Amino acid sequence: MKTVINIASKANQAITLPALLVAFYVKEFCPNASITANFDEVEILNAGDGASVELIFGNDSPIYGPEKVIEKFLVAYPSITGKHENLVKEWLGRIARLVPADFKSLEGPLLELDSHLTLRSYVVGYTLTVADLSVWGAIRGNKIAYAAVKKGSMLNVGRWFKFIDETNPWITTALQSLNAQAQEKKTAKSKEGASYDIALLDTEKGVVTRFPPEPSGYLHIGHAKAALLNDFFAHEKYKGTMICRFDDTNPSKEKEEFQDAIVEDLALMGIRPDKTSYTSDYFDELYQYCVALIKKGKAYADDTDQLTMRDERMHGVASKQRDASVEINLEHFEEMKRGTEEGVKWCVRAKMSVDNPNKAMRDPVIYRCNPLPHHRTGDKWKIYPTYDFCCPIVDSMEGITHALRTIEYRDRNPQYEWMLDALNLRKVHIWDFARMNFIRTLLSKRKLAKFVEQGVVWGWDDPRFPTIRGIRRRGMTIDALREFILKQGPSRNIVNLDWTLFWATNKKYIDPVAPRHTAVTKEGAVTATVKGARIAAYTEDKPKHGKNLDLGTKKVAFGSTILIDQVDAQSFEQDEEITLMNWGNAIVRKISTSLNPLSRTITSLELELHLQGDVKKTKQKITWLSTQAQELIPVELVDFDYLITKDKLEEDDNVDDFLNKNTEFRTEALADCNVAELRENDIIQFERKGYFRVDRPFVHGKAAVLFNIPTGKAVK
Repeated sequence: MKTVINIASKANQAITLPALLVAFYVKEFCPNASITANFDEVEILNAGDGASVELIFGNDSPIYGPEKVIEKFLVAYPSITGKHENLVKEWLGRIARLVPADFKSLEGPLLELDSHLTLRSYVVGYTLTVADLSVWGAIRGNKIAYAAVKKGSMLNVGRWFKFIDETNPWITTALQSLNAQAQEKKTAKSKEGASYDIALLDTEKGVVTRFPPEPSGYLHIGHAKAALLNDFFAHEKYKGTMICRFDDTNPSKEKEEFQDAIVEDLALMGIRPDKTSYTSDYFDELYQYCVALIKKGKAYADDTDQLTMRDERMHGVASKQRDASVEINLEHFEEMKRGTEEGVKWCVRAKMSVDNPNKAMRDPVIYRCNPLPHHRTGDKWKIYPTYDFCCPIVDSMEGITHALRTIEYRDRNPQYEWMLDALNLRKVHIWDFARMNFIRTLLSKRKLAKFVEQGVVWGWDDPRFPTIRGIRRRGMTIDALREFILKQGPSRNIVNLDWTLFWATNKKYIDPVAPRHTAVTKEGAVTATVKGARIAAYTEDKPKHGKNLDLGTKKVAFGSTILIDQVDAQSFEQDEEITLMNWGNAIVRKISTSLNPLSRTITSLELELHLQGDVKKTKQKITWLSTQAQELIPVELVDFDYLITKDKLEEDDNVDDFLNKNTEFRTEALADCNVAELRENDIIQFERKGYFRVDRPFVHGKAAVLFNIPTGKAVK
């Protein structure tokens, strides 16, 4: 069951945080829960009569208000109440007493809580429950209450508050997410290089944009640009309305799976359409409009085969059916509507021109016969309108004021306007912007689908794919994605972008927050004996990130036997002083090599600690792992190359001729013990090896799998 929780990030967080924490708790501990959290930089949401929290649970009607949202979670996931349902509900009823922003009103409830927590680790029972999270969230969201707890005047509340925080690290993730999407929009809004002063016409009358994806595949980065630009002009520049309309007019290609994925991906990018609609909602009206065109003599039925039609259009030759009577055309259209053996041979074409220099105007097809069932309308229809026919009509019907389209549609703009003129429909302003192209990358859904079907990639979320899911799986953050795309702006200049710029943007976001870990490549790993180390191995707590202490600490093990990468060992010279990172200096006293004269492989080392040495004066600063006082974690580090070997494919190029046969590189390594705690999607840095995203966490018997995240410095 797909669930979305929408929160007003400027609302009183003592009210909103309890609901947010419960949502994240469900997401964390209920494997079947699929929950997306969205944050609007407002004090109250547009919907729900002034509510600050909204829950959309599957296909149910929206639920508003934190109390009702939490209540819905309790009903849907009863396990989160624990064994004391009535007591949990009693404490949920007390949350309102922790909302006031003055200490006089808060003192009584806080002292009562402090007394209750005497000799208790949890508010109710002996395990974490929704009661703990809701009370904790109300206190954390109330500046006055939080300050009182931090002062330490209420010992039991302070002890409990710290215990809940430290034993549930996912709470930090929830808190950080609260203002993240709103901040993304702020930081990306006016990025250098992007000019949004494009002088859209008639904006004083209101702006309504639309993003019309076809549910025949997953969103890729090109779609992301279209979606973000429509969102920007509708919601930020002009404070208007944005509609997401699924162009579901081809039952041969469309699936509900793709439709659901598009909704999720838009939410991940912080895009919240004001309305979601479907072209299939208008099939009745579109059918009537086609009949009207036929009756006006502006459309005709045609049974010309596809190859002949293509050739005739190319050379400006009229179809043999072009001058058929209105009655005959209507008969054929009705035959198509019934989906008969005869009907599937026909289509309907707009009677625009035979030899217009703009070939898009040469009698384009506007209706086709397809007997396959539609994923929304079932078997009701056997005929379906083309995008070029339905798009201008539905745009006009839905009140779209400005159609923002990629420049590839420019030749079809006269076609768009012809439809509106022929049917006497309200006009829509069109603005063309350049699509986003990347070197060695395909953005054709048809070609991407072929790669999936042929097994060239693992699926639509393959980290080598330009889909939103693919690049996120590779390690792209939503913050960086938004910034990079909005930085391009609505320019009409067509450019072939380099991925290095894209990933360099991402590095700015991950470097300050990526915990630092250590890994040593298994192949050729060198065992070094460290003289001067303590006899008994031990561990120390070290910061996960030297410049971001908020990330907490990790265990670093020290012992007399350590592992070093072969490539580092080969760079050492006899009696050279080196630095063991996170430990100190050591002197290389002995280097043992293999007997093979053809390859100098280091087999072992002897080091002598020299902790008083100056780390600033050493040339080699290396990573290492103690084999003592910790369990080394097996990991598989995966790097990728482009799927295509040519920077830009031409129209007549055969994709298969430029398919890269070797795009996946796997390296087995050993990592520090802290890596065992990493979860899927965590982003870390293995020092001196690069940034990585956890694709599969470590479980006993199976190595953790981490994907290398490019940084823009070097590309294969």
